[in-house]
Amino acid sequence: MKKESFGRTWDGESVELYELTNSNGMQARITTYGAAVVSLNVPDRNGQIDDVVLGFETLEGYLKGDCFFGAIIGRCANRIRKGRVTVNGADYKLATNEGENHLHGGVKGFDKVVWRESPVQTQAESSVELIYLSPDDEEGYPGNLSVKVVYTLTERNELRIDFHATCDQDTIVNLTNHSYFNLAGQGQGDILAHELMIDAEFITPTDAGLIPSGELQRVKGTPFDFTQMTAIGARINQDDQQIRFAGGYDHNFVLNGETGTLRRAARVRDPETGRVMEVWTTEPGLQFYSGNFLDGSSTGKQGKVYKHRYGFCLETQHFPDSPNNANFPSVVLRTGQQYKTTTVYKFSAE
Repeated sequence: MKKESFGRTWDGESVELYELTNSNGMQARITTYGAAVVSLNVPDRNGQIDDVVLGFETLEGYLKGDCFFGAIIGRCANRIRKGRVTVNGADYKLATNEGENHLHGGVKGFDKVVWRESPVQTQAESSVELIYLSPDDEEGYPGNLSVKVVYTLTERNELRIDFHATCDQDTIVNLTNHSYFNLAGQGQGDILAHELMIDAEFITPTDAGLIPSGELQRVKGTPFDFTQMTAIGARINQDDQQIRFAGGYDHNFVLNGETGTLRRAARVRDPETGRVMEVWTTEPGLQFYSGNFLDGSSTGKQGKVYKHRYGFCLETQHFPDSPNNANFPSVVLRTGQQYKTTTVYKFSAE
């Protein structure tokens, strides 16, 4: 476990950077700004270690950026139609930061705040515990929400993320991590040759604003069928309405299995390096995003320019716009309840 300064915000708040390591050569660096994963170094089939997440070498990149690289997203990940939610019959107007809609917690979501740290370490594994208190009415959300996120780098080459929250009022919560991955190494070209499997038979289709219609759509026979390992780029340019709306993939997949049970949701393989990443989660949904809005305007670590589709995201979550769809799993957190979810990114090579 190592800790160092990562600089100060424009308001003068001190920001720290933690380095977690295991005995297999893996290394994860986590910053208290946005609770973001700054780097994740993983060996390939030949033992070559590369950084497989997009991000910045300095705090300034995160302060200027708007792509959510590696950050924790909250209070409510993904999109909410017109920023409007109802809790216990009361209507709340959330901040709108993507046209008329609310995206990823609002103008100043959890990705743009400084978290408090409390490092934890055992003989076998190293962890960092990050805490944030979101005050009542922050970005329009009701209640004082106490949030804890624990990152653990295990000896099984897993980056485990445990999410916890409680609130003094009934509110809505949907937390996720927004890391962009490239298993060939950050900045090493696009991810279209990566092979992907998602354990899901349905997606939640959207309108042109990427807001779900409330329906479920079968993936069989569509570009969204990743029930078998398939190259990300194999069908990304098909003439499909959902692909056109998003400019690629930016959709929630309805995961098989029981919500609350840790199960494998996805598997990704880079044929060139042999790196494999599995995603395990207790969540009901997985947002697959193919880096459609990356446009070369972000220069990341080692001077790498992040061009179109240079990274992909697999964001474990409840469904987008759940507060406005009664048939979706609820994101309401009741007073006295404990919000608790787990996601694991597990790495290997073949």
